[in-house]
Amino acid sequence: MAVFDPPNQLLSLPPQPAGTPWPTADWPIGPLPTTVDAAALDTLLDRAFGANPEPEFGESCATVVVQGGRVIVERYGPNTDASTPLLSWSMAKSITHALLGVLVDQGRINPDEPAGIPEWGPDDPRAAITLRQMLRMTDGLEFNEAYALSEDGGEATWSHCIDMLFGAGIDDPAAYTAARPLAHEPGTVFNYSSGTTNLVARRIGEVIGPGDEARAWMHEHLFAPIGMHSADPTFDQTGNFVGSSYLHATARDWARFGLLYLRGGVWDDRQLIPADWVDAARSTRARDDNGGEYGEHWWTNDDGRGRFFASGFEWQRVACVPTLDLVVVRLGKTTEDNYPALVSWFDELIDLFDSSDDH
Repeated sequence: MAVFDPPNQLLSLPPQPAGTPWPTADWPIGPLPTTVDAAALDTLLDRAFGANPEPEFGESCATVVVQGGRVIVERYGPNTDASTPLLSWSMAKSITHALLGVLVDQGRINPDEPAGIPEWGPDDPRAAITLRQMLRMTDGLEFNEAYALSEDGGEATWSHCIDMLFGAGIDDPAAYTAARPLAHEPGTVFNYSSGTTNLVARRIGEVIGPGDEARAWMHEHLFAPIGMHSADPTFDQTGNFVGSSYLHATARDWARFGLLYLRGGVWDDRQLIPADWVDAARSTRARDDNGGEYGEHWWTNDDGRGRFFASGFEWQRVACVPTLDLVVVRLGKTTEDNYPALVSWFDELIDLFDSSDDH
């Protein structure tokens, strides 16, 4: 799994268009750009949300498209509407990135210093791991992210992720991960790990407080300023945010979060998250064995449009596309073997909003 330094060159992020209000309370709606083929758009959406959706998509719960700061497409599946909170799975990692960014901006955490994990004493080689390395998933800890038992050379390989979230680590995911040994020198190998994010989330909790204190701080400093009022983080038995996996929010509120990053951390002319923190998130730092590209708790995509995205199990997605001033949210339940069908569908959806493309 390749690690890159320096990262890719970044495309500029678009500002909020003049005269378009920030959607802190209500979203400005439409219209659909005249450059978009409305019939092709309806046909594409019907494949996921029509009377007879394609079975490969599984359950499509919600899709929201925002362009130029306005909601221009919105579709919901059965038993879901604009008020329904939906689970993040690993999109919560990008929320964790934002929370840490606020603390860095406040001068309360330095991400380039050792993370300060209490289980690692001064003579422990893990004690040198930084939060920055954790954000890039290059901390070097041994952690198998597989979501089920897998066969590797005829031997069953245990999923640390499943064991952490539903087994031995359920009460304290961070402590479970802190017990993992080093597999690689920190900073040298990319290994996507939900456990790593829960160590970051615990470090955040050490600064802002546990449980209800943390929830109130999150709403004061991130969720409320952008109108993401439905955001509901889950905490473990020790009071730490399970920042790898568990935050519920409506599709529109996930779109608000995407818009915050598309605007470079600015909301209503206020810099909520430092611009360089957002740029670090969308700077490609690694590529996994499947070709997936990663920045800092956000995935990236070398598609010529500067796309970067939050991603979660069962194909949750909040994609930001700078050259098109576009945020696209997809929430649902799709099995991993059917991901390719959704990748193709999602790419087609984005293509429809690119007036420079010949569809």
